Amino acid sequence: MAQNDDNLLKKITAHAKEYGFIFPSSEIYDGLAAAYDYGQNGVELKNNIKQYWWKSMVQMHENIVGIDASIFMHPTTWKASGHVDAFNDPLIDNKDSKKRYRADVLIEEHIAKYEAKIEKEVTKAEKRFGEAFDKVQFLATNPNVLRNQAKIDEIENRLGTSLEKGDLADIKALIEELGIACPISGSKNWTDVRQFNLMFSTELGSVADDSNKIYLRPETAQGIFVNYLNVQKTGRMKIPFGIAQIGKAFRNEIIARQFIFRMREFEQMEMQFFVKPGEEMEWYESWKEKRINWHKALGLGEDNYRFHDHINLAHYANAAADIEFRFPMGFKELEGIHSRTDFDLKAHEEHSGKKLQFFDTVENKSYVPYVIETSIGLDRMFLAVLSAAYTEETLEDGSERTVLKIPAALAPYQVAVLPLLKKEDSGLPQKAREIMSDLKFDFNCQYDEKDAIGKRYRRQDAIGTPFCVTVDHQTLEDNTVTIRDRDDLSQIRVSVEELKAKLKEVTSLEKLLRKA
Repeated sequence: MAQNDDNLLKKITAHAKEYGFIFPSSEIYDGLAAAYDYGQNGVELKNNIKQYWWKSMVQMHENIVGIDASIFMHPTTWKASGHVDAFNDPLIDNKDSKKRYRADVLIEEHIAKYEAKIEKEVTKAEKRFGEAFDKVQFLATNPNVLRNQAKIDEIENRLGTSLEKGDLADIKALIEELGIACPISGSKNWTDVRQFNLMFSTELGSVADDSNKIYLRPETAQGIFVNYLNVQKTGRMKIPFGIAQIGKAFRNEIIARQFIFRMREFEQMEMQFFVKPGEEMEWYESWKEKRINWHKALGLGEDNYRFHDHINLAHYANAAADIEFRFPMGFKELEGIHSRTDFDLKAHEEHSGKKLQFFDTVENKSYVPYVIETSIGLDRMFLAVLSAAYTEETLEDGSERTVLKIPAALAPYQVAVLPLLKKEDSGLPQKAREIMSDLKFDFNCQYDEKDAIGKRYRRQDAIGTPFCVTVDHQTLEDNTVTIRDRDDLSQIRVSVEELKAKLKEVTSLEKLLRKA
């Protein structure tokens, strides 16, 4: 996958629509900016990603349980969490294009240009030195790399300091010094930087006034924190333990773009892990390792991941890192791992007047637990899978195909059942339906009898179905079928009796969970 490949993102967006993965929301009314609907294939892939996360997080850990908290919460929740006063983005307007941008994102996109230069140097060196190439040594010694890395470090440090201090004037000065222009007008005629709160507000009840003002939750984490005591007591949980949740969150992003990467309505998969104070850094490192292993188990390419440690820490954190993924628009945040200290539970104690503590029977004392958070954007994860899977190939016979090489366990359909002929009097559709009826208890299957078999294979390639089971005349003679592999196009003959076991072996989530 090429870095900053806008053309690739356009192709993925078009493919996702054409094959029923993602549609623009309310498209018959010309759509709504940065809002998307998951289509018939998209919802299956999305549900499979959720299942992979939930099973690995909850089913595989006896000390982690799940909840599903309400989207609407008491408004004091967001005062306690700091969102009412501090959930802001620094915005800047271009006076000529009249377009609004996040000031920090403009600077990060400028930094990405230096990262692309480093990437180019590495690619050139890899070609030159081949197997003898030592990437770590090259990054540490090459003058061009070091020069570009120094520029990145200098900009990141200054941006981090300015954000931490709330020095909006210096952020504008940095944009001007770097010569950053508006991507639309090419103009450098900027307004001052201002803060903008990202929460959506609405009214509860029939009377619209400030006393009834509530918010759509901007994150799912607070639903976990306010239920800490409920879960701990009813589940008889002992420290360390975790609470997991998958749910919608809402942010009034001014710059919502890059397809489903940044939206105003999105879904999060979060887990808050409660630990003894003083042990949080050990658990922080442990969860960083667990989470990167979960991602790499999917086989989307180890070079597509990297850790990025935060310079500018959130007010609640004492350590934070992002797992970044190489999207078509470059390396961007996919998942965050944060050591949130005891900030959240203490803030809710203060604002609610309720004790949110754990009584340690070994030490015979109560304390407010510290928290390690893992938070992943489900929509971003979906885009990561789609980006890594999208492949255009020229085959040995000179023909071309577009295929989604989605991990088999996550694919919308694991199996397509295809009778060679559609004619009823051939006996093939009846046999294919019989096989399909048996397989659908264990797999998400699709039945397809329209068009020539080659066209049907291409259709299944395009939606990422890993295996096609073809029922032909030989099936009626010896009860065997052909299994075609999506990725290497190989075909093997197996008996109908062993078909289910053979498919389970290569499509089950168990394989992924064991690797992760």
